Amino acid sequence: MIVKKNILNIYYLFLLSHLTLWTLVPTFSNINLPLDTIEALAWGSNLDWGFDKHPPFSAFAVELFFFIFGSNDWAYYLLSQLFVIVAFIYVWKFSNEILGSKALSLISLLALEGIFFYNFTTPEFNVNVSQLPFWAMTVYFFWKSLKTNNKTFWFLFGVCSALGFLSKYLFVYILFSLFLYLLFNLKKYKNQIKNYFFSVIVSLLILTPHFIWLYENNYSTITYGLRRSSLGNIEFIGHLINPIIFIFNQLIILLPFLVMIFILLKQVKFLKSKNQKNTFLFAITFLPIILILFTSFLTGAKIRTMWMTPFYLFFGVFFIDYFKKYIDFKKFKRFFFIFSFLFILSPTLYLSISLVDETKRTDYPGREISRLVQNKWDDNYVNEIKIVIGDEWSAGNLSYHLKSRPVWINDLGKKITEIKDNQGVIYTGNPNILKKICPGIFGSIKPVGYCMIGKK
Repeated sequence: MIVKKNILNIYYLFLLSHLTLWTLVPTFSNINLPLDTIEALAWGSNLDWGFDKHPPFSAFAVELFFFIFGSNDWAYYLLSQLFVIVAFIYVWKFSNEILGSKALSLISLLALEGIFFYNFTTPEFNVNVSQLPFWAMTVYFFWKSLKTNNKTFWFLFGVCSALGFLSKYLFVYILFSLFLYLLFNLKKYKNQIKNYFFSVIVSLLILTPHFIWLYENNYSTITYGLRRSSLGNIEFIGHLINPIIFIFNQLIILLPFLVMIFILLKQVKFLKSKNQKNTFLFAITFLPIILILFTSFLTGAKIRTMWMTPFYLFFGVFFIDYFKKYIDFKKFKRFFFIFSFLFILSPTLYLSISLVDETKRTDYPGREISRLVQNKWDDNYVNEIKIVIGDEWSAGNLSYHLKSRPVWINDLGKKITEIKDNQGVIYTGNPNILKKICPGIFGSIKPVGYCMIGKK
């Protein structure tokens, strides 16, 4: 049995432990930041309202942290965990309102440790992690808005909706699910419609710069997403196979979570409930998954596993609410044992893999390569390095580690011969090609080739 006076202590201890553990473990086990984090930092060095792969919010976030903390790897692991923790806080706040019990709310939150999206994969700050707090906050503020029709909540719902969309376009699945819920309950919430459109206007105002950027850049972000989904190369069988593969992968991912839930139950009995609360829980848990599954079936698109990162945030609330009549608190010790086991197992596995596998991106000697490049530059040129040109990984690492924090840009077809020495430029790429065309100082540090063009 959960002792009531200890519930909040367990809750705060869980948040603090999760934050600390998943900040420190990757900090001490990784040589280099992960690919997606370096990618976001590359974008952040050259901020814009969009990039070829994704909308800009993740770049905004890392650039803010770079301004404060510089090139300290631990800061970006901390950033990622702060996003996770904020998501957890709003799941907790929402579950308290839905479940009406802090004990049940605690169980619904702790159960999320059974989903590896919220532990093992979180050290890599990327667009998937960037969505997490806004997904949770959007749901929470939408619920509060419906219940109170308070304009402040509607405003916050609009802001969080926009920021979530600026994190990743897949955020549209939760927004559309909430819209459908409102549409099918129009009679009940007819007085809220005016404020709902107010929140839409707030979102659109925030999104306007990004929409302008999309128009000016030939909708490159959207076309990238379509390519990643393998659209255009799908045979008819793919319309059947890809959704089946998707369902199978999700069941595997959810298995530890489901074990944690069902071990608490006296019996498993499927209930029929049609009240508004249950309908809303269905709308925020299963409806986004149904919609993305339908997308896969309709288009044949491959839904990549990591894209589902925010989709399961409220699964704990749903299942605990659904089966709460059958929860046996005498089994909490068993539940807590499994939770503790998974809580320790995930970072242990992460640490083990980091130490054993030496072929990972996080073993890339980005800092050492940057030091050697910087020394070579300082020996030959008097001006600072202002620009690095190349792919997000090799050039992005240089942008992150070099002392002048040069701006990263992609090649964009810019000819190396057009670069002026007073710009302070390093061009990275294939060493065999660069060696032949470099008008400045050529160097190679496996596997990176670089061409330095500066002022002597």
